[in-house]
Amino acid sequence: MRAVERGAQTPSTIPALNRRGFLAATAAAGLGATALSACSDSGSGSTDSSGRTVVEWWNIQTTEPSKSLWPKRAKDFEAAHPDVRIKLVTLENDAYKAKMTALTSSGKLPDIYHTWGGGVLQQQIDAGLVEDLTASVKPWSGTLVPASRAPYEFDGKTYAVPFDIGAVGFWCNKALFKKAGIAAPPSTWADFLDTVQKVKDAGITPLALAGKEKWPGMYYWAYLSMRTAGVDGMQKAIDGKDFTGDPFVAAGRHLKDLVGLDPFQKGFLGAGYSTPNGEAATMGNGKAAMELMGQWAPVVQADAGKGIGDDLGFFPFPAVAGGSGAATDVFGGGGGYAVRKGAPDAAAEFLKFFMTAESDRILVTKGALMPVVKEARSALTDPNLKAVSDTLGKSTGFQLYLDQALPPAVGQEVNDSVAALIAGSKSPEQVTRSITQVAKSQ
Repeated sequence: MRAVERGAQTPSTIPALNRRGFLAATAAAGLGATALSACSDSGSGSTDSSGRTVVEWWNIQTTEPSKSLWPKRAKDFEAAHPDVRIKLVTLENDAYKAKMTALTSSGKLPDIYHTWGGGVLQQQIDAGLVEDLTASVKPWSGTLVPASRAPYEFDGKTYAVPFDIGAVGFWCNKALFKKAGIAAPPSTWADFLDTVQKVKDAGITPLALAGKEKWPGMYYWAYLSMRTAGVDGMQKAIDGKDFTGDPFVAAGRHLKDLVGLDPFQKGFLGAGYSTPNGEAATMGNGKAAMELMGQWAPVVQADAGKGIGDDLGFFPFPAVAGGSGAATDVFGGGGGYAVRKGAPDAAAEFLKFFMTAESDRILVTKGALMPVVKEARSALTDPNLKAVSDTLGKSTGFQLYLDQALPPAVGQEVNDSVAALIAGSKSPEQVTRSITQVAKSQ
């Protein structure tokens, strides 16, 4: 399940267009009539034969346990609101993106729909397609973990409600740490490099990396940029479309220092994430000491390899000396639900129901999700997921995955350029110039 969710974080195919561009792109999407049929069949915002208000809810929960849990949540809401019918439309991730591209281009979105926030949601907002939920969520928004709201807030307004949140950090093999004589996880980047060297000197592969898929490598540069530039500095670069500043060059140099230690498993440039002998399997089979990955890592490690059980630990990304960012700033993402402009009032009412503490406890215990409601954090039982949740709960700043926070073309350039740096074909300076060039072209 977690692999599917992270796969969903890759950039959407929606182009960076204004409203006129969205409407003009329908034909180019090549999916117009087929993609639009799901929305038009229900008559979103209309009533059914029983006189109930129909609210169409698009989601990507195609795997268990959420595949069964989502319809149950809809039925529970209907039981309490007999005048409303929740119509679920469940799509696989890639099919969802393709259809949402066509729907966005047509200017007609589902009543409630899945969003990862960031650049794509911003485009939909700019096109006037998304309901401003600020007033409706204000009475209960304080119950949510602050970091979970961040990807869906723009200019002080709220445009979506989170149902899942996670953080990227280092997963480590405590048995291999002990073998290498490492008593505690590193807290600074300098200590981290020392740890990598000690692990390597002990004859152990320090880090597992899926070089072929690029986004796992992006995590290193993104986190280092957060630590050097700070969350505010990152946002300033995003807003100004300029990543050539010294902090971002420094991030690349820090990453280059790591690459210079030859820390990754043999053949990492051709390795996938969840494939046999890929990143997750390398960790799951106990062949690497660390992996920089999101909260889904333990599940994927066990699926791709044997799993390392109680030997698995978690620690936050280290601080960088002299940087403007705090060690408590977190990089990650999750999933949320937005409401189309003009949707029935019942759509916002359903989201309120879906995100109560009681409901979120159900999502955590039965749906294997990370809690977004503060009171639901007690439902977590796994110690490592508790550590991730604690990291989020104590966060002083939050940065959404760059391939979601940025427009799709820019996010892809970040992935590509960082991958080139790791492969040795681009310098830190070239990385920042390439990203800036694409950003300014949007």
